[in-house]
Amino acid sequence: MMKKTYSLLIVLICLGCFWACQEDDQTVLQQPESFVLNTPKYVSGVYDLKNTETLEFTCTQPDYGFTAVAIYSVQVSLTEDFSEYKTLPGTHTTAKIEVKGSDFAVALVELLKIEEESQYPTDLQPVYVRLSSVLTDDGIGKVYSNVITLPKVKGYFALEPMVMPENIYLAGNITDNWNWNKATEMVPVHSAEGKFWAIQYLGKTSENADAQIKFNTVKAGDAAFGSNDITIDEKSVDLAGITTNDDGNIVIGTPGWYIVVVTTTINGRSYEYAVEFHAPYVYLQGDINGGNWGTTDAAYRFTVPDLSAGASAEFVSPAFTAPSGDGGVRASIVLEGYDWWKTEFIVLNNKLEYRGAGEDQDRVAGKTGQKLYINFTAKTGKIE
Repeated sequence: MMKKTYSLLIVLICLGCFWACQEDDQTVLQQPESFVLNTPKYVSGVYDLKNTETLEFTCTQPDYGFTAVAIYSVQVSLTEDFSEYKTLPGTHTTAKIEVKGSDFAVALVELLKIEEESQYPTDLQPVYVRLSSVLTDDGIGKVYSNVITLPKVKGYFALEPMVMPENIYLAGNITDNWNWNKATEMVPVHSAEGKFWAIQYLGKTSENADAQIKFNTVKAGDAAFGSNDITIDEKSVDLAGITTNDDGNIVIGTPGWYIVVVTTTINGRSYEYAVEFHAPYVYLQGDINGGNWGTTDAAYRFTVPDLSAGASAEFVSPAFTAPSGDGGVRASIVLEGYDWWKTEFIVLNNKLEYRGAGEDQDRVAGKTGQKLYINFTAKTGKIE
């Protein structure tokens, strides 16, 4: 009996030692108070941002209590207390950090709050720099470095580069009475940056009012652009019976379904938008129509719903004249000057899927005699 008691005691002691070792091995996050941003070796020289491709900074990693990959951001200010500052674009994961001189210059323009080149100060100015460090994108372990001074910085009137919009939205009295949360997200044309399209119902409202629309790059009515900010070609004006009103809305005098196209160009520091309206023609493409790719033959055109059916009516294809084969069931609109596949779409699992600016899509099979049904408002569809 005594022997068994000793054996049990030894087991318990060993287990206690094991768990103690496990606790010692646990990783515990320590929150450092700061970390060191090193003063650059040649800090006394002039930083001529217009002629400086990159600025280099180095630091020591914050002591989080364990080896971790810190995510650094560079922040700049015109005051040492950082009462107002700008975070430069990009993040860094090494203790040697390079930032673009142009990004640095843009931040200074924003901090100086100047809008014209003539307002930019000609004297050298001190600029203050610090780093922030986090361990995760949601800010765990956030800590700031010390502040260093670059005493002689020569900036210039630098502006952020103009880039094409990533999204265009269409809204109006036909989207739940100007509800931008229900705006139509237009589809990018493949390989045509800044060009978007949508098949849109522009019939009369339930109050028998003409459809009125505007566009924006975000789902919001603020700064939406309409008739005062765009150009519309005469052919589109005649097709859709377009007029305008005092609110700058585009008024559709001829109710119907339309392909709406927005083309964005950059002119200096301004965006310019051209809007086109086309007949809502959708075509079957490829194997299912006998191998005709890029066709605009009316024999392979979907039927356009009657306006009385409303926005949720379905477009219906002709019956497939052949099985889908390796090409799958494919459909598109066709815009002049663009290959058909740059505006193609398919139905997968009863959902309408646009190719947009993405890669080639999955394939879905179809049989001779079947048809493709698409609800462009609900973004649904079926093959049967």
